[in-house]
Amino acid sequence: MVKAIFWDNDGVLVDTEDIYFRATREVLASIDIDLTKERYQDLFLVQGRGAWHLAEERGVTKRDVDRLRDERNALYGRWLSEEPRLMAGVTPVLQALHGKYQMGVVTSSRKDHFDLIHAKTGLLKYFDFVLTASDFTRVKPDPEPYLRAVARSGVDRSACLAVEDSERGLQAAKLAGVPCVVVPTALTRGTPFLGAARILGHIGELLEVVSSTLTPPSYR
Repeated sequence: MVKAIFWDNDGVLVDTEDIYFRATREVLASIDIDLTKERYQDLFLVQGRGAWHLAEERGVTKRDVDRLRDERNALYGRWLSEEPRLMAGVTPVLQALHGKYQMGVVTSSRKDHFDLIHAKTGLLKYFDFVLTASDFTRVKPDPEPYLRAVARSGVDRSACLAVEDSERGLQAAKLAGVPCVVVPTALTRGTPFLGAARILGHIGELLEVVSSTLTPPSYR
């Protein structure tokens, strides 16, 4: 029986992943690196590695890499501030679950970006806690974010459920022993998501999942 639900942020609660891709691609293009959608999917959404090593491999100094990262973060932040970008259907699902399950946001996003994203979404009132990149030593696909979420909730991991949209998020949950359902986005659709407890067609299907007894898959 599910008692706690841990929500990823980007791609699950808010439609920001494409903005992050475009901001990173634009900055890398300034040094003649073509960050394709496929390359982004692998480096960011599967490996969770990022793309700055591509610049380093071309001889770009650490100082210049740091400058490029700051430029990307500033560009991403500017685009985020333009308007709330809620994922379709997520608000009524949160309303239906609120007060029935302990709920937390577990994200690898920077706290400043997270705060900017949610300045106008109105979603944070549905959550008991939020964990961002500043709360971890290692981000997804490392299990630390979900291990910290389990500890914070006080709920046995078998009674927790992660909601993710990417392979790196699924891997983090699996390594932490937390059952995970995946709601693919345009950037992640087509990924096999091996070991997911369920792959959802849309976020509304989560209500059926949590109301039933979810048998977690074997993570051996």
